[in-house]
Amino acid sequence: MEGAVRHKMSSATTAGIRSRGTRPSMNIGSYYEPAGENRYKPTAHAGGAWDPAEQHFSPLGGLVVHAIDRFVAGRPGEKLVLSRISYDILGRLALDECEIRVETLRPGRTIELVEAVVLIGDRAAVRARAWLLSSGDTRAVAGGDEGGEDGGGRLTPPEELASWSLTDVWPGGYIASVDVRPVAPPRPGRTTAWIGTGLDLVAGEASSPLASFVALIDTANGIAVRQSPTEWMFPNVDLTVHLHRQPEGRWTGLDTTVSFGPTGQGVTSTVLHDVAGPVGHAEQMLTVRPL
Repeated sequence: MEGAVRHKMSSATTAGIRSRGTRPSMNIGSYYEPAGENRYKPTAHAGGAWDPAEQHFSPLGGLVVHAIDRFVAGRPGEKLVLSRISYDILGRLALDECEIRVETLRPGRTIELVEAVVLIGDRAAVRARAWLLSSGDTRAVAGGDEGGEDGGGRLTPPEELASWSLTDVWPGGYIASVDVRPVAPPRPGRTTAWIGTGLDLVAGEASSPLASFVALIDTANGIAVRQSPTEWMFPNVDLTVHLHRQPEGRWTGLDTTVSFGPTGQGVTSTVLHDVAGPVGHAEQMLTVRPL
């Protein structure tokens, strides 16, 4: 998480926004390749922003959901839905093969708690816990998160927006792989944007819409930087995602605010969207210090 960053943030972060309707060439490939039972090898597309020789946590977070999906897929009974997942990043995420071990901590027919541990070089690098809840028809009482530009919670569709070259701010294979489309000009500490990718999460394996959606959430800490990442470090040490419905589609919407405190801590807070509107929230705790 603490590698040197090569690219200096420009004074106008919108300088890299392309004209509306144009798209960067879509990549062909994946973030990970299968490497055996519950084992995965990251490709160069998973390279980190603080250090391209490390994994960016965003696709790794999606890979953990993918592993949980596979863990629960073959079991009989009513399928529960992932409604909260909380990750703790325990150390350096080397761009090396990893193993993901999943187990049930609290079984149940309507509520279940599972834990996933990512091991890199036989060391626990990430520990995640996910609550799975039963589903039912609650449309009669559904409501909340009705913000957004149209009063119904929906953001401007990504197809109507221009792409922003986030590589003007960050290095790394992951950042180069995503299509970022701001809803409004990005500002220090405040950005709303769509994130998409043309890459598969795992080569040769179908991923759920949720795993693909989560694989883009950790980008939030990089789209609304308060200070140049060549002068300040502010990596996140965790990520917690709460969902009130399951996301759909290929785009992840991030309505993000970044706050720095006076004693070296910060928080990145995000309202999560798909094209139909808000789906939940994400929080990231930051450690803030000068380079």
